[in-house]
Amino acid sequence: MFRGRHAHTIDAKGRVSIPAAYRSNLQRRSDQPPVLTGDHRYLKLYPQEDWCEYEARIVAEAAVDPEAQDFVRLVISRAVETPIDKQGRILVPQYLREHAHIEKDVTFAGVGHTVEIWNTSRFEESLESTQANFPALSRGMAEKLRS
Repeated sequence: MFRGRHAHTIDAKGRVSIPAAYRSNLQRRSDQPPVLTGDHRYLKLYPQEDWCEYEARIVAEAAVDPEAQDFVRLVISRAVETPIDKQGRILVPQYLREHAHIEKDVTFAGVGHTVEIWNTSRFEESLESTQANFPALSRGMAEKLRS
């Protein structure tokens, strides 16, 4: 599981160092490179095995649902394997940096089975918005956990 958050910077070539705790978890779970894709406002880094399972599930759903086909096209066309270099960095392609508005300062956020990579300003804005709704979110989660 991935948890916590870490601030890093991305260099002009699009390379960013993966936090050590996340890197060791990724490497322990698979000898294949992790997969990076764009989500709504951020990037999502998957261990290879988890990505393959997720990809298979959404592709199967898309076989019978035209709306799901659009979703699959968007998500899978953004996906790229990102080998970790000897310095513990991954290369974030330009199109994904543009998608997530990443220029220099990034925040890695561990969210269970994946790692989110955010433009730091957008991450802070998202946290503020979420914090404002926290009581309602907390009640909703408590209800889901009870059922």
